[in-house]
Amino acid sequence: MGKEEDSITTAYNSTNTALGKVFLVGAGPGDPALLTLRGKECLQQADLVLYDALAHPELLAHCKPQAECAFVGKRAGRVAARQQAINARLVAEAQAGKYVVRLKGGDPYLFGRGSEEAECLAQAGIPFEVIPGVPSPVAATAYAGISLSHRDKASSIAYLTATESPDKAQSSHDFSKLATATQTLVIFMGLRKLRELTQQLIAHGRSADCPAAVIQAASLPEQRTVVGTLATLADLAEQAGMGMPALTVVGDVVGLRPLLRWYDRQPLFGKRVLVTRAKAQAQSFVTALRRVGASAVPHPTIRIEPVADPQPLADAVTAATDYDWVLFTSPNGVQQFFNSVQAMGRDARCLGQSRVGAIGPGTAESLTRFGIRADYVPDEYVGEAFAEGVLAHHDGHMHGMSVLLPRAEIARNALPDRLRQGGARVTVVDAYRTLPPTDDDIQALQHSLRTGAIDIATFTSPSTIQHTVQALGSDAQALLAAVTVASIGPITTAAAERLGIRVDVTAQEYTLPGLIAALEAHARALSPEASNE
Repeated sequence: MGKEEDSITTAYNSTNTALGKVFLVGAGPGDPALLTLRGKECLQQADLVLYDALAHPELLAHCKPQAECAFVGKRAGRVAARQQAINARLVAEAQAGKYVVRLKGGDPYLFGRGSEEAECLAQAGIPFEVIPGVPSPVAATAYAGISLSHRDKASSIAYLTATESPDKAQSSHDFSKLATATQTLVIFMGLRKLRELTQQLIAHGRSADCPAAVIQAASLPEQRTVVGTLATLADLAEQAGMGMPALTVVGDVVGLRPLLRWYDRQPLFGKRVLVTRAKAQAQSFVTALRRVGASAVPHPTIRIEPVADPQPLADAVTAATDYDWVLFTSPNGVQQFFNSVQAMGRDARCLGQSRVGAIGPGTAESLTRFGIRADYVPDEYVGEAFAEGVLAHHDGHMHGMSVLLPRAEIARNALPDRLRQGGARVTVVDAYRTLPPTDDDIQALQHSLRTGAIDIATFTSPSTIQHTVQALGSDAQALLAAVTVASIGPITTAAAERLGIRVDVTAQEYTLPGLIAALEAHARALSPEASNE
């Protein structure tokens, strides 16, 4: 929240100490990046979050660590909290002084029963706020390449739900009016009644040849779209095994899809990509993969932990200002170095006049989070190039100069060895250690590969491939031979090949964006005319 809003909240709480507030937040259609900024602010402040099945689980990462998050979703045919119980809890928790977020898929007021919850809160005298979300039909059609309106095809739109209140004596839908009332018709929760709905529309005047589509899992890498006519759509959806959540769109605008498709035309769309990075590092890669339509499958094959004895690193921090250069070879090294800095009650000034080097842009970006801009980043992100670049700053001779190198407990020695050859005094200090995955992580990894749940396996360091092969045991070569194997660079590729693993894709730029770009190029080369239908 902004400072002004914080002061309003503080003032509100000071005058209403016994009463909290409820925020009805639209989670958007699926893609967690489509949450509104205001929705994110509310999650960051919440004491309690009651979330639905259609709210992406990654949204809960915005919550503060001490927040309670409780699932209260309702899905057809599944046990879930009844609406009255949800209403009662919203009131009770707010009366107890809590800041409560009710996180609802799509938009709270668009067939989301948010208005019923708001009515209940108003009747109980509970303050509330409604934060709109990106409505599912707006996102579903945009991601499927269908425009809800169009100057030449549709100037009117109607939304209807196929799931009405069970308390109603009869349906409130009058298909004699609905069938032709608008040019575009969007039907929520209609998949189980699709055949009946299409027949009703045809029977009441809509052309059997009218274009129609079913969109499943809108805005997610699992999104699927089936296009037909009112006469054929039910059969096509059944043959395709379409599942919920799904929206049905009826109207001439469906015909725009061949021209307006973009999301499912991406070369990595729907590809299931194994992410082997450590859990703390995986999210940025997962997000980047989702942006290009891929479905990330995180199975960490390494764990990053502080070294057993932190004193050498602490001593290095104390002496950091005495070095001519401090060189970082990974974001992990940066993080652990500055963890030690902060634990000692110090800040970036501990580096004094020392020049700072980063092996690549990812490491350089990690430094900026601590207020440090790298003095040098090599063009090629490997230890050999890093060493040559630092030496070049001194015409190849560093006699009498000192270098501090905080890095992994086990690492290649190309960098320190070359600097020593150039005359530098190099102090290598262990900043962190890389450990194998847990037993649970190993079992999950094995299951995903053995069941064919992975299309592409990515490796971002020699340690990730080494621990993966160790985790898979004697089956490693066969299991990885069944998928596309991609490496972030030649050093990781060499480590894989030494272990008998074929590498299909090696990034030319040794970064995560470079790895994704290499995968996209590989996919295009394999299927340049793929329609991704």
